[in-house]
Amino acid sequence: MGTGDAVEIRGALARLRRATGLPVAFGGLVEPGRRRVRISELSGTATPALSALAVTSGNGLGGRAVALARPCAVTDYSVSRQISHEYDVPVAAEGLRAVVAVPVVVRRRVRAVLYGALRAAQPLGDRTLGAAVQAARDVEQALVVREEAAALVAAARPGPASGVPGGSGAALEQVREAHAALRALAPRIADPVLRAELLQACALLTADTAPAAAVRLAPREVDVLACVAAGATNSVAAEQLGVTAETVKAYLRSAMRKLGVRTRGQAVVAARRAGWLP
Repeated sequence: MGTGDAVEIRGALARLRRATGLPVAFGGLVEPGRRRVRISELSGTATPALSALAVTSGNGLGGRAVALARPCAVTDYSVSRQISHEYDVPVAAEGLRAVVAVPVVVRRRVRAVLYGALRAAQPLGDRTLGAAVQAARDVEQALVVREEAAALVAAARPGPASGVPGGSGAALEQVREAHAALRALAPRIADPVLRAELLQACALLTADTAPAAAVRLAPREVDVLACVAAGATNSVAAEQLGVTAETVKAYLRSAMRKLGVRTRGQAVVAARRAGWLP
């Protein structure tokens, strides 16, 4: 498990416990190339019984969630007839009874499983199940964003012969397209830490030029200019940024005023000269 992925799982488990009041939560990623989940993150456990446990697809509650790619829950793990019982010993050692397992599904592939549990045999209500599903959705979004950001940065990284960023025109244009895509992606991220990480990655594409002190643009003004620089109309930019076309116009007007220009094209050129765009 990569450090970033481990952090996402850990944070989701903490949110799951806060939202539901469940005393125990744990989870892990599906191992690459295998239909098996390795439990790597524990929250609220009293023993190490579940640590590093390998859960095979189809086996136990988590394996059933992997196989079906949907949430599964039992009221009393040890006697449930809905699941197989390969993992009864570690589950009993931790004293768990009611358990829910929710798969994290990214692009139709199960990437991880989150569990929440009680040490009493009682039904888990809709609120608890809903909170567990939401925690998994948060992880899904984080994994998608990380992958998209990594792909964009990798695609924009100039090759050995292209230089930075002033190599071939095609390479420079690729950098600019990636920058616009990253700026448009960032506002969709609710997690402030993850959003900051993405913007740091975005900043790598303009690392060769520091913004001029005399021109200070707001983040949203840069977002709009990045979209415009990539050829987006106001309506397309609005769709990418999740705002209205009128809001895009307002940010664009404000940026043009600060840059001392009169047209969209001039605004892009001025923003590049000032170091705000690649």
